[in-house]
Amino acid sequence: MSKAYKATSIPSLVPRPLLASRVEAGFPSPADDYVERTLDLNEEFITHPAATFFLRAGGRSMEGAGIHDGDLLIVDRSIGPGPNMVVVAVVDGEFTVKRLRRSGEDFVLAAEHPRYPPIPVGPDTEVQIWGVVTWVIHQP
Repeated sequence: MSKAYKATSIPSLVPRPLLASRVEAGFPSPADDYVERTLDLNEEFITHPAATFFLRAGGRSMEGAGIHDGDLLIVDRSIGPGPNMVVVAVVDGEFTVKRLRRSGEDFVLAAEHPRYPPIPVGPDTEVQIWGVVTWVIHQP
């Protein structure tokens, strides 16, 4: 991950229709063909515009959390990080996305892939929790 894009720099989106029923993985029902309301993606995904940023994930370390290489992360810097939250951190000057976990009395940044070791978070490490991942946009 190399660049962060601020949410307020994105122009307003045109609200799009939101269908009232869920999409079935089987056969669709013609009776469900009506619009419930419109959906504004800014309203749906961005709670704190001044503190929300978009970053693109890189690598495989968070595949177990459903975050894949190239996914778009919506990160809110106004949310305080807590145990088991997925966070964006700055480690040695580089962005990384990991799960914040307790390890005894300390915290670690844990990958969701067995090949990647946890990164200790403590007074002896250069780690800053930058924000909390609130949404992941994944293209199938």
